[in-house]
Amino acid sequence: MNNIRNFCIIAHIDHGKSTLADRFLEITGTIDKRNMQDQMLDTMELEKERGITIKLQPARMQYKGFALNLIDTPGHVDFTYEVSRSLAAVEGAILLVDSTQGVQAQTIANLYLAIDQGLTIIPVLNKIDLPNSDLEKTTAEIVHLLGCDPKDILHTSGKTGQGVPELLDAIIARVPAPSEGVENVQGLIFDSFYDDYRGVIASVRMKGGTLKKADKILFMRTGATAEILEVGRYTPKLVSEAELTDGHIGYVVTGLKELGNVRVGDTITLQKTPSPHALDGYKEVRPMVFAGIFPNEGDNYNAMRDAIDKLKLSDSALQYEPEHSQALGFGFRCGFLGMLHLDIFQERLRREFDIDIVATIPSVAYHIFQTNGTDLIIKSPQDLPEVQKIERIEEPWMVAEIITPEDYIGNVMSLVAERKGNYQTTEYLSMGAGKRAILRYEIPLASLITDFYDKLKTVTSGYASLNYEFKEYRKTDVVKLDIMIAEEVEEALACLVWRDDAHTVGKKIVESLKESMPRQQFELKIQAAIGGKVIAGERLSALRKDVIAKLYGGDVTRKNKLLDKQKKGKKKMKELGRGKVEIPTEAYLAVLKR
Repeated sequence: MNNIRNFCIIAHIDHGKSTLADRFLEITGTIDKRNMQDQMLDTMELEKERGITIKLQPARMQYKGFALNLIDTPGHVDFTYEVSRSLAAVEGAILLVDSTQGVQAQTIANLYLAIDQGLTIIPVLNKIDLPNSDLEKTTAEIVHLLGCDPKDILHTSGKTGQGVPELLDAIIARVPAPSEGVENVQGLIFDSFYDDYRGVIASVRMKGGTLKKADKILFMRTGATAEILEVGRYTPKLVSEAELTDGHIGYVVTGLKELGNVRVGDTITLQKTPSPHALDGYKEVRPMVFAGIFPNEGDNYNAMRDAIDKLKLSDSALQYEPEHSQALGFGFRCGFLGMLHLDIFQERLRREFDIDIVATIPSVAYHIFQTNGTDLIIKSPQDLPEVQKIERIEEPWMVAEIITPEDYIGNVMSLVAERKGNYQTTEYLSMGAGKRAILRYEIPLASLITDFYDKLKTVTSGYASLNYEFKEYRKTDVVKLDIMIAEEVEEALACLVWRDDAHTVGKKIVESLKESMPRQQFELKIQAAIGGKVIAGERLSALRKDVIAKLYGGDVTRKNKLLDKQKKGKKKMKELGRGKVEIPTEAYLAVLKR
């Protein structure tokens, strides 16, 4: 136990976590130099493409007689739940800060999570090899944040390897060894994934005893049982070992094919010696953004359900329940932590399972209080009760922290004021030239989930960063905005909007649909309406064949006769064509990205 060190790397997005992890693997000899490639712990194709970490990834390294169990974590706010699970499995955390950018919003958020877990924090300045690195200013920001001695802050370059051996020595010296575990065999599941041949594979932090092949185990929360097919460590590839011992992080091949039997936060123990108490797991995650997910082809429903079940294993923040739409058929109402989470989910379905989907307009969860004294949470505009049954509606509000250079404070304040945010406080991270401030606001979640982050980057020339968390529900005035195409209501495009903004939002939606909808053989009406009242509309002109092209000379009445005949035909097609207009996926996406 004294020779084990469990730690993770936490940072804002793009501060160099994965590159530093690469140097750890290289310097400790965990991976041969000839097999090294960039972002070794980013195992998903999407992660390498976008240059971001989406999934936590463990790896065990041997260095100077010590076993170092590393967990690389994501940096984006939408994947904070991955970070919190990683922190529960370790004793120490490297707080990595890009010396060219300084402390960012997610740096602070992840730091608070680590402090709440009682972890040892090792502050590190990264990217010191870059010419625009500002060590003095960034050091001052970290000292302001942690109250630590500047000498305790290490300097590294994940790219060149400078300072990395010293950091490994500091991990051994500063991070405490795991404490003695419980008497019985117990392991905390902090992640899992599915293998077609071996069933569910659980990532486990051992909190007591030893697990080995052929042990019969019990999952304490679900009550499922299994016989272990294999145990081992991550390097980051799966490497089989004889046993998984107390204090270590590794994997357990359960052989279970029922995906619901293994849950993140559950406790594994031996069947013959069950522990009277399960380990403390994780807080139930609260999805903030909901969208209907439907297969493009109706007969793909079962395949999509199986795919979502498997994604749920490796994405425990995802929540879903069956849903039916008259327009789109059978699908699921899915809950996400944010818009990037939704985007990654769609991409993983398409790439990993070859399933194309249609997603409805994302909505936040509203708290509805009814006149009969009951209340409910609605996750879809279609669930909204009749107006006469509603006493009041409440929406989620968030506490947002925005870190920005002083020069852009005015721009940020104007943007948040437009989005109905309430100013709280300003705190300066550093003083002198180029000083930066933390602006704290309370703001409706509905203001954040569409294009707020993009607008924030625009008004601050890309220098601001954002983090937010749920605060409470507050009373609001929202209405259901229906979108009609060819005078037929399209359920998938309905959304809940503030009454004051209904006309503006409706106008944007119909304009984006006009741009992305294919033209029909008849004039197409595209309208936004509240109840029976149309508040915005556009018309998409019909495709017209040149019926008079074959004419040459003759009386003008011949031309008029052909045009009148075409006009009558168009009118008849318009009447017959109502409700039969197919909306392509591109049109849905255009509305999502309005």
